[in-house]
Amino acid sequence: TKNYDGMEIRNILESLGGATFAQSSREQMMYCVDVLRPNVHAAFNLLGETIQSPIVQEMEVEEMKQVIMFQTMDMMPQVLMGEGLQLAAYGPMDGKLQQLGRPHFCTAEALPNLTADSVHAFREQHILNNPEKIVVSGSGISHDALVELAEANFGHMTSNKNDSAKATIPSIYTGGEYRLQTQRSPHSAKEEFTHIAVAFEVGGWHSLDLVPTCVLQTLLGGGSSFSAGGPGKGMYSRLYREILNRHRWAESAEAFTSFHAESGLWGISGSCPPQYGREMGTAIVHQFEKLADDFVTDEELDRARNMLKCNVLTQLESRLVLFEDIGRQILTYGKREDAVTMCAKIDAVTKEDIREVVRKAIQKRPTVSSVGVDISTVPDLGQITQMLGKKSNKR
Repeated sequence: TKNYDGMEIRNILESLGGATFAQSSREQMMYCVDVLRPNVHAAFNLLGETIQSPIVQEMEVEEMKQVIMFQTMDMMPQVLMGEGLQLAAYGPMDGKLQQLGRPHFCTAEALPNLTADSVHAFREQHILNNPEKIVVSGSGISHDALVELAEANFGHMTSNKNDSAKATIPSIYTGGEYRLQTQRSPHSAKEEFTHIAVAFEVGGWHSLDLVPTCVLQTLLGGGSSFSAGGPGKGMYSRLYREILNRHRWAESAEAFTSFHAESGLWGISGSCPPQYGREMGTAIVHQFEKLADDFVTDEELDRARNMLKCNVLTQLESRLVLFEDIGRQILTYGKREDAVTMCAKIDAVTKEDIREVVRKAIQKRPTVSSVGVDISTVPDLGQITQMLGKKSNKR
């Protein structure tokens, strides 16, 4: 930064007994510092300086570009599948990429455009000139003390209307397909799997379907074919019982969600040996059909609601999760709902809500993503749509 070099910052954090990290998503970026309570003033000052006055040099950017290149070459197929799912779900409109359909990870083609100047320009537009979108949150510190520190370190920031006026343009769900054939691993002992995901649009963070969709994800559950078992592992979830335990070729099967302000995705992913791609695709489609045709059982619903509440409450016991939850809710909703309110919403979800969410979702065009060394057996978008269409006509 302007007042400290990298070694000084490292030494200060070591003396404070602190840890730092930064996270980014398509909608938000988070800086975090975790220190002992007596050291919070010094840590807050360092955090403010790092956010507002960093010195980003061209040499550092070039080093990070090399790291990004290596990460891109070694990216896990599950990550590639999820990234492809997002790109296909919010495909180009009028020949232009939509904001939710842009890559989250820097691509090899875009790396040459990454410079110290472009990093500074991004920071100025989205952080320095946009202070009304900055939320300062904390846990393990009194509210009054937090407000005092926030005012001292960030209170002087002013908005530049010319830059901050560049508002987010809502993305429109299109549905689509992403297929990526990867290179075979040089490690001959490593078994290669084909990874498949099928998803549909659901409501975003502000939708009334948010909580029912989360209950639905928990009800479907899933995971990998290997598990040490034990309580709370979700081994009685529907995808474990009806895909992983029934089909020897199923390496994994799992429900997932991805929420944004204006839209969200809900779907099922799975992995299997390449020759069983069609069977996995068919098994995933069958789960959508069953959910749309039949109510979930009372036992399944009770288990899913209790498990979701348990997950929420367990996570919030961590101060790191707690402060993040506070910050993200304030940034998204302008307020924070407590755990009691959230648990009441979870308990209010009915099996009618679950089926309604599914029926609304599968009326839209699906999004299909597949990644692997051999994806020739994976049903394409047309075949998946046809499978669902035949059943919906009967419905």
